[in-house]
Amino acid sequence: MLSFNSFRIVCQYRALLHPNWLMTNRQAVSKTVTCSAHCMSTSFPTWHSNMNLKAPGKETKLMFYTNTVSSIRTCYTSQVNRNCWNCKQLLDKTPAFFCMSCKVVQPPEEGISFFSIMDCDYTFTLDTQKLQKRYLQLQRSLHPDNFSQKSVKEQEYSESYSAFVNKAYQTLLKPLSRGLYMLELEGMCIEEGTDSGADSEFLMELMEINEALDEALTAAEANKIGQDTKGKLSVLTEEIDAALHKGELQAAKALLAQMKYFANIEEKVKEKLSELM
Repeated sequence: MLSFNSFRIVCQYRALLHPNWLMTNRQAVSKTVTCSAHCMSTSFPTWHSNMNLKAPGKETKLMFYTNTVSSIRTCYTSQVNRNCWNCKQLLDKTPAFFCMSCKVVQPPEEGISFFSIMDCDYTFTLDTQKLQKRYLQLQRSLHPDNFSQKSVKEQEYSESYSAFVNKAYQTLLKPLSRGLYMLELEGMCIEEGTDSGADSEFLMELMEINEALDEALTAAEANKIGQDTKGKLSVLTEEIDAALHKGELQAAKALLAQMKYFANIEEKVKEKLSELM
């Protein structure tokens, strides 16, 4: 079992690697420390095997960050035992869509993350094909049409879970919404507005792109702007992934703000193309 002192040492080491980490994750750390003994003993399985306190390398720091975040997520969703609303048997899986004993559908679990629901790794570059496969699988089993002959409560729970799965899928499918959600899980958000945190040079670039798009007279001109925008989004995706892996949340936040602007331009390109065709 991981003792409190061991966990404190781990947090101190993490803070040395990234000074902003402790401040950014203060709430998460506090919740983790107060978890039950079972949660503490099962949520941190790989720290000792992946840490090298004397000579931490790049790979070590990356693995440490990934394990820390995923462990905190696990701790959030496993500290409260749940029982089936119908037969009262203990639900031994998280997430629990159905009771293994009486087979009835369960209500969505409060506080569970979209990554857990969709059985995805907590990473910005998740496998979208796996995500889509999981989505179809869950909707086949949870869709309200399957419960039309069931009790009112089962119909309500199936509708709730089906809607929750759909929201999780839509959020994690696209890089922008996925990244924003990851920042939200870390207690951060990107403010509304077009100039929040953006420098004048970047805003000027956006203005020029928008003006060029407004003045485009042919589909070829609009497509050229669209291709350039896709290239910028691809570069931003790589940079955001690197920042999140390093635990540099402020850098990831700034990059996601830029991605938000270029994603808006991408949508405008689609609208322009529909006008020109």
